Amino acid sequence: MKIVKLIGIISFSLLFQACSSVEETTEVVDEVVSTAEQSVVTTQAIAQRNSITVTADGALVLIGTEEEGSALSQQTILFDFDVAQIGSDFYASLEAHGSYLANNPSASIRLEGHADERGTREYNIGLGEQRAQSVRQFLMLQGAFTSQITTISFGEERPLSTASNEAAYAQNRRVELVYNSVN
Repeated sequence: MKIVKLIGIISFSLLFQACSSVEETTEVVDEVVSTAEQSVVTTQAIAQRNSITVTADGALVLIGTEEEGSALSQQTILFDFDVAQIGSDFYASLEAHGSYLANNPSASIRLEGHADERGTREYNIGLGEQRAQSVRQFLMLQGAFTSQITTISFGEERPLSTASNEAAYAQNRRVELVYNSVN
């Protein structure tokens, strides 16, 4: 759908360029279409190469691959202290999840935002929500649909580690990607 919009916008803008010749416009449009087609073919090849399923607990599993460290297997996004900005080291994983959702419209995901124990309960609920919304926006930029994504914030209520030190805090500042099982 993004490809069609992109082609339409480019075609429209090229149509109104008085200096351009018809041949130049045709070449540019052909180039854009070719690039868009290559992107679709690449995404389809990835989806066909990796059979993907969702377990009962919402984990995304790649069937027929040995890639334990694959981008789709990473389902926890960690955050720095007091921020909701996604770190660049999680981009590849989120791009893979967004592509998966875009290519599987029946798939759905719940984004669970968390915070460490520092701060008030209300503040941490808000921060967890901001983190989940950041991940949601990133997935949508990759082609996922609004209807596929729900968000919830648990704030500090569901820590991975109950210790009160920087290592524990780092584990607790996160968004978990939980796929809804398809029955």
